[in-house]
Amino acid sequence: MAGKESGEKLLNRKICVVGLGLIGGSIALAIKKEHDATVVGVDVNSNQLKLAQSLQVIDEIADNLEEGIREADLIVLAAPVKKTEQLLEELQDLPLKEGAIVTDVGSTKSKIFQKAAPLHRKNVTFIGGHPMAGSHKSGVQAARAHLFENAFYVLTPSEEATASKVIQLQNWLKGTNARFIEMTPKQHDKLAGLISHFPHIVAASLVHQVKNIGNEDDLVSQLAAGGFKDITRIASSNPEMWRDILLHNKDTMLHLLRDWQKEMKKVETMLLEEESNDIYNYFQTAKKFRDCLPSNKKGALPSFYDLYVDIPDHPGVISDVTGILGKENISITNIRIIETREDIMGALRLSFRTDEDRKQAKQLLENALYETHLLEE
Repeated sequence: MAGKESGEKLLNRKICVVGLGLIGGSIALAIKKEHDATVVGVDVNSNQLKLAQSLQVIDEIADNLEEGIREADLIVLAAPVKKTEQLLEELQDLPLKEGAIVTDVGSTKSKIFQKAAPLHRKNVTFIGGHPMAGSHKSGVQAARAHLFENAFYVLTPSEEATASKVIQLQNWLKGTNARFIEMTPKQHDKLAGLISHFPHIVAASLVHQVKNIGNEDDLVSQLAAGGFKDITRIASSNPEMWRDILLHNKDTMLHLLRDWQKEMKKVETMLLEEESNDIYNYFQTAKKFRDCLPSNKKGALPSFYDLYVDIPDHPGVISDVTGILGKENISITNIRIIETREDIMGALRLSFRTDEDRKQAKQLLENALYETHLLEE
């Protein structure tokens, strides 16, 4: 039975997606692409629900959670981690369909895993999930079925979850074209904390440091507008979301912070003692390790697909560049003027949603005799 369900479309089923933002909307579209199923949406924001229906992201709107999950074969909780905990508590008192699968998309797993434990007594299966992909945009209007393509999609099944149920969930989600990987909630939180959560703390701390010094010297903010702003992009992430993620992954964060303090103490010692060889080796080792990291793959942090375009100091050049790409329906997620001064070439930094968009844009602009550059990954 498991083999059959893993290879065929699931017909005449009902899916309930709770939370119609970028992630929930993209999962709904991926499911609709592959399966003949009715997708019902639940969201506290009625306008978001209406928009989702008008965009054909969902088929039906439910007025409340109980109505949405009634007879649902799959329930996707696409809400922030704190809200997901509340939803799991509510589900324990609702009439869930026997044999249903409940999954989430949270960036932390251990606490959610604990909250979901009572569901197994209701003859339903909870399998934690975390699609490690995102976008510069937000909201259901930015939802795309291919958002998770080639991205890691972590699944954290419980001991009660049979192999058949895990296969069923992967079959439901096969339209994402994601790379599924199984691990324990504890392992997930440790790795996600290191690769995703902790870097957000570092980025925010760097910004705070510049802000504090900027209070003493106005030039700091002007100089930080360039490369510094680029390397701290993730500090612009949703504060409420990251507050909840850090609190949910508190133990891992505290451990990583202590390790970071030891690492900074090591750097401080090298500087105090002017150990030039040790300083060189410190950077050399970091360079070698980073250069060996896989490229052109989606990881836990959002990727930024940037293309640099040399432009002359001439009226209308920016609209010409965007017009060339617009004719081919290539979406630019961000555009920044790096430098334009009279009588010298300037540069534009264009950001794209995917590497494929970037490659196509590069070819189109070079065909139009623009010089383009990719910075080394």
